[in-house]
Amino acid sequence: MTKNINRRDFIKTLGLGAASAATIATGCRTNNKSETVDQKVFGEMTYRMSPNKQEKVSLLGYGCMRWPTIGQGNELQVDQEAVNQLVDYAIEHGVNYFDNAPVYIQGLSEKATGIALGRHPRDKYFVATKLSNMSNDSYQVAVDMYHQSFENLKVDYIDYYLLHSFGDMATFNRRFINNGVMDFILKEREAGRIRNLGFSFHGRSSNFDELVALTDTYHWDFVQIQLNYIDWEGPNDAKHLYEVLEAHDISVVIMEPLLGGRLSSVNDYIVSQMKERRPGDSIASWAFRFAGSPAKVLTVLSGMTYMEHLQDNLLTYSPLEPITSEEHDFLMEVASNYRSLQLIPCNDCKYCMPCPYGIDIPSILLYYNKCVNSGKILLSSVDSNYKAARKEFLIGYDRAVENLRQANHCIGCRKCVEECPQRINIPQQLQKVDAYCENLKQNKEF
Repeated sequence: MTKNINRRDFIKTLGLGAASAATIATGCRTNNKSETVDQKVFGEMTYRMSPNKQEKVSLLGYGCMRWPTIGQGNELQVDQEAVNQLVDYAIEHGVNYFDNAPVYIQGLSEKATGIALGRHPRDKYFVATKLSNMSNDSYQVAVDMYHQSFENLKVDYIDYYLLHSFGDMATFNRRFINNGVMDFILKEREAGRIRNLGFSFHGRSSNFDELVALTDTYHWDFVQIQLNYIDWEGPNDAKHLYEVLEAHDISVVIMEPLLGGRLSSVNDYIVSQMKERRPGDSIASWAFRFAGSPAKVLTVLSGMTYMEHLQDNLLTYSPLEPITSEEHDFLMEVASNYRSLQLIPCNDCKYCMPCPYGIDIPSILLYYNKCVNSGKILLSSVDSNYKAARKEFLIGYDRAVENLRQANHCIGCRKCVEECPQRINIPQQLQKVDAYCENLKQNKEF
């Protein structure tokens, strides 16, 4: 019988065999160790029907925030050939929902997606994009952004259009009501250029009910929320968000099912528990099965940068095997223990980028989280493995983040805080990482 998880066992295993955990976590589900995913025969994709338009939408949706790129900074480019290959493979295997935004990949994603999708018949895919007027709420900026999305995506209508990233009524009024933008959007929907209208929520659950209740006025067709087994009963209260939408009969689109990839690389103890229950499944598949199981979920977005990510998710959703009640209870135990690690809640969305001072904010936070998750953050300079762990952290940090883009260059301008959908006090977290590094460099006691 599989034993239950307790926090003591969970913490004890951190740092033991983290490399093997990473190897297992990124593996794909196979029945034979010598068999590759390319040799697998995929089943039929699971589809969900939107209640308003009765559209058959693939449960696996393609999040276009993390297309493969080349270069960085001002030289950043999307690898168009790789994007084309990913889109072709996704459509061939039943994926038909592609989610975008004008701000993704520093403004490059919509155009790359439009090129890739434009090579396929229009009835083979649904396009979703957003009105990302977070930094400038003028009417003209919003209208221009809306029209530019049509040009970038090479379409004459948008299937799923979202008001992007807000979490309270005051922000909704400022960005969409007081400036007349909502009147414009409603006319576009009436004209048929917007087929489904919704919003993506980034806020506290206490504000959610009021925003959803606006469906009486604006008739939301769908709402996009962050949902995963960590957030289900956690501070973001995803269970409450889902149940509110279910009560209003509104389709649910899921973002961050994998928490920016964090739920694909849990520690060895959790890996062993998952493998004991489902030996042939990848670690990521647990998170995707959880996110796709609720009945009102229309599609689950995944930012699949590489072909192996796409193939593994296709295995999970072709078809979906819903989470059982025992598996649900198991994941709630995992979530409770995971939250005790106090990781920085960065999902690598890159909304904070580019930093005006060139700091690579996501890479810094993700590297620190990786070390926390694997038990490699030192609690004391008298730890028996201090010398080796100190060297490993500092060398790894320099490899993960270029010296001129590290945390010590932050001046606390707080521009990133305004953009972060997870509401992270980024300068404070960068200062914490920098202080830890400086203590290690100077061999200070802590």
